[in-house]
Amino acid sequence: MEIRTLKFGDDLWNPIIEYAQNCSWKAGPVLAKQMQENVFIDWQRVFAAYEGQHIAGYCTITETDVIPSVSYTPYIGFVFVGEEYRGQRLSEQMIKFALAYAKNVGFKEVYLVSREKGLYEKYGFVKIDQKENSTGYDDQIFRITV
Repeated sequence: MEIRTLKFGDDLWNPIIEYAQNCSWKAGPVLAKQMQENVFIDWQRVFAAYEGQHIAGYCTITETDVIPSVSYTPYIGFVFVGEEYRGQRLSEQMIKFALAYAKNVGFKEVYLVSREKGLYEKYGFVKIDQKENSTGYDDQIFRITV
């Protein structure tokens, strides 16, 4: 499994847009739209996992997430693993890759928003807050030191 760092204009950018647009997760098309609109500027990136030439999953690191009016940054988001690649700890590998990237560009802490309970804690994240997101649901905010 190989994880690659992508930015707008990379050869693999459009295949990830197509993959996200057609994946089984309802947030996939949201990521595809953000990629098409090139909201990933400066240090923000998309990370994609590949098994050979096949896309296995993706995640992002961005300045903001779905909870408005909080000062936390940056966020790991859009963590998705294709059904045929689940059970191989790929989400953990992608998160570790994104955390290393964040540390390399100068961040000391990284945040993550999720409604999942018990998933991100096993990767070292600690719940620090809970807020209503932009769609009206309560989400947890997690933090990890890098």
